[in-house]
Amino acid sequence: MGFLRIRTTVDERPGRLASLASALAARGGNILGLSVQSDHDGTVDEFVADIPAGAETVREALEAAGGRRVQVVAATAHELTDEPTRALLLAARLRAMPWRLPELLAELLRADDARWIYGEAVSDLPDPTQLVVPVAARRAVRLRRAELPFTLTEAARAAAFTRLARPALDQGAAAERGIKLSDGVEVTIRPLTAIYREAVRDLHDRCSPESRRFRYFTSMPALPPRMFDRLCDRSRGHSLVAGHDGQVVAMANLVFTPDPGIAEMALLVEDRWQGRGLGTALARMVVRAARDLGYAEVKATMLADNATMRRLLVSLGATLGYTDDPGVVEARLPVGAMASA
Repeated sequence: MGFLRIRTTVDERPGRLASLASALAARGGNILGLSVQSDHDGTVDEFVADIPAGAETVREALEAAGGRRVQVVAATAHELTDEPTRALLLAARLRAMPWRLPELLAELLRADDARWIYGEAVSDLPDPTQLVVPVAARRAVRLRRAELPFTLTEAARAAAFTRLARPALDQGAAAERGIKLSDGVEVTIRPLTAIYREAVRDLHDRCSPESRRFRYFTSMPALPPRMFDRLCDRSRGHSLVAGHDGQVVAMANLVFTPDPGIAEMALLVEDRWQGRGLGTALARMVVRAARDLGYAEVKATMLADNATMRRLLVSLGATLGYTDDPGVVEARLPVGAMASA
């Protein structure tokens, strides 16, 4: 038959594992890998074995040896890698590329499918072939594996693995960075908070109607208080302001959307600060923030005549597409595809 991955639930009694191993040996099995996992109603023993017997024969032998819910699926030689080493290598890849969390979770747990879900319940599900791993308050990864149900141990592994993709708790709140623009002027980038309410109001006052129209699709003379509060709410997004000489001269917003794994970006740069590289620097920062928060893609919706924003996003690696409204263009940027400086 060849390589098999064999799982069975057993009662925690002395000698039970030895009985299972003996049953496999009696069928000519050579055990090449073994793990013991916890589950709701007992211990799950998992073997990877090279065994000539068929799956049904193996199942009957283990049931006779005291196994319950025996499951036998085909395995490959690739699965014989040392499990701790494999997990460490995947963890290193995740730290370097946190936006690939679903793909790497699927590889860790050998799942058939993994995808972002947004706003759905993340409590226990009745289907044991599904595992929902919370990532943030309203975002999770759903894994499916048809042949082998997920165990409590695997759920704990997935939760620990996911924590590697999250930024440090205070990373956003404490972030402050100075950048030098193309003309040598320095500005300071900080997270948007309520203390900037008046400064953001003044920014809107100084922006031309066209700059405000490009940002809001209308020449909004002032940012409504409710919208400002939403932009400050870190459960809804991640926003930055650029400051110089006591004024806010630009604002960048990353807004979480109902689309799984997708966040939306928007920029407002005061007219006299445009064309100096500030918008590009802010765009790069919010895309990196989206990546660090586990998002896979950033999109931006803009008016078709906003040539500056279109050029900026294309320079970062975005693709443009038209929407149902002929006057509106949508850009989509996979966070891992952002062009280097």
